[in-house]
Amino acid sequence: MTGFDLYPRTRVRFGAGEFQNLGQLARGIGAARVLLVADEGMRHAGYAGQAERLLQAEGLQVAIFHDFGPNPDTAMVEAGRTVAAAAAVDLIIGLGGGSSLDCAKGINFVHTNGGVMKDYRGWAKAARPMLPMIGVPTTAGTGSEAQTYAIISDAETHVKMACGDPKAAFAIAILDPELTLTQPRDLTATTGYDALSHAVETFVTTKRNAISEVYSREAWRLLNGSFERVLTHPGDLEARGRMLLGSHLAGMAIENSMLGSTHACANPLTAEFGIAHGVAIASLLRHVVRWNQPVVDGRYRDLSPDLPRRLKDLAAAAHLPARLRHLFIPEESLPRLAEAAALQWTGQFNPRRFDRAGALEIYECAY
Repeated sequence: MTGFDLYPRTRVRFGAGEFQNLGQLARGIGAARVLLVADEGMRHAGYAGQAERLLQAEGLQVAIFHDFGPNPDTAMVEAGRTVAAAAAVDLIIGLGGGSSLDCAKGINFVHTNGGVMKDYRGWAKAARPMLPMIGVPTTAGTGSEAQTYAIISDAETHVKMACGDPKAAFAIAILDPELTLTQPRDLTATTGYDALSHAVETFVTTKRNAISEVYSREAWRLLNGSFERVLTHPGDLEARGRMLLGSHLAGMAIENSMLGSTHACANPLTAEFGIAHGVAIASLLRHVVRWNQPVVDGRYRDLSPDLPRRLKDLAAAAHLPARLRHLFIPEESLPRLAEAAALQWTGQFNPRRFDRAGALEIYECAY
């Protein structure tokens, strides 16, 4: 059996209404001045204001940072550092989707350890302690609240950098399915499919182990059984809770086994053509599964008797594209995309050897 190093670093509070405990949990950490990293959607939905009131009710001072986008980049992180420094914060809270959570982690790196974001590309580059953090996901997607990596794009090249460190773990994750009820259908679809891909990819990586398999399998069970339900009955709180917990468990699987070539091929599509991450994933995942089948088909069958067909049906239910040509990606760009995909970090954990030729074959199959 493959060895592993399990070190749970995050306290998890799961359940409807848990968001109301945000202020008490922050005060329990010993915080006095908080940086609330919340995307614009959180402000419009009223969740950022609600979080501010919950924190202030416990006597905490709150600085809010909204100025970042769906794929946080190095410039956005630098802007957040300026806000954190001016407020002399001692706690950072990420509220929103994966972008909010990753941006919070990125700000923490540069605020506490100095330098610029690229200094932390890779693993364990933070020499000094980092501030405690609370993660409050409002989408069932990235599972970032369960991971010690921040995915930050280079503002100039748009290349995504994975910056990880044990000190970047959230001290507390609040999983409240009520916060996911306001998601638009398209966001439920794209984030949910991304979570499904995490369960599938982590289950077959070369770094998988006995612990990660438990997370991957249970994540797939929860997500596969609830994804179509939340699309057709968005107010079903039980199904929303299963999606949120499934997303978190898939994030724990990533933390313990990493990802594969689906994400390696998806990232260049986002960097070059601005394709939303979950949309890119949907156009690739079943084709990657077919490409990997010669070496791990038995494991895929543990998840579903015909996994490619199931993934296609789930994408169709979500009205997500099944092929790259549906995204108007020029066919002549595929060799260039393959060059970029071969350099992506996650590709090295794919169960089938992944290189430029493999990436091109996947793109051509998906086209």
